[in-house]
Amino acid sequence: MFRRRKRGDDISHILKSWDYDIREEMMVRKIRGADAYMKIQMRLDLGILQMDEEGRPDGKHPHGKESLLDYFEYIVGRMKHKYGSTVDFTLDKDDCYALQQEGIQYYYRYLCFFQLGDYSHAERDTARNLRLFDFVKKFAAEDKLIQEFEQYRPYVMMMNTRARVLGALKIKNVTQAVDEINHGIDLLERVYERSKEEDDASRAEVAFLRTWADEIIKHHTPSKKQRLVEELRQAVEHEEFEKAAKLRDKINRMKDP
Repeated sequence: MFRRRKRGDDISHILKSWDYDIREEMMVRKIRGADAYMKIQMRLDLGILQMDEEGRPDGKHPHGKESLLDYFEYIVGRMKHKYGSTVDFTLDKDDCYALQQEGIQYYYRYLCFFQLGDYSHAERDTARNLRLFDFVKKFAAEDKLIQEFEQYRPYVMMMNTRARVLGALKIKNVTQAVDEINHGIDLLERVYERSKEEDDASRAEVAFLRTWADEIIKHHTPSKKQRLVEELRQAVEHEEFEKAAKLRDKINRMKDP
């Protein structure tokens, strides 16, 4: 039903002041809201998507909690404290749908944080969605509901690793960046081991991270010797001992530094 709005509700002047550019992959900016809190805005062809920087992206507080996930975690905590067990708690189809829609809000926001170079917030929001997956996996009433979330776990794990790696590179800590990649690969490999997926496509996230590690070593390590030392560390980490021996010989033949 059409309802008459005030003239001030028209946001045309805001859209005209921030033209949409189809050539841009993502158009994102931070602004301070009328409530004095920071907001994240994403420019779309038909408008602007606005999210709170902190808390639930849409600014709502379901049942007085920061998010619906926090509310359900609160209920579980109370049940465990009162009854000593949570076996009677389950998430039905409607619960999972609501949690999924909430998770999508965090997904859009962490993409914006990546675009803004705000990797600490991107790490926070990806970790939050991984916490969501864990909760659903533990309490969803049906396996098919769990799978609706689990199919995205490797991707979100990769994005969480990316956030930590980019944060390390931002402060020029190449060793930490490579360590974060190796840690992310180890975690993903454990997920793959438990998964029924066997095709190479299902391991695309690990392939991406391995390639990225090689690129980081090549482009961010200043000297050839330092690159070889880092490659040696990588080879030992992955138990590629023949490769490690060859790299060690190369390093020993080089003059300092």
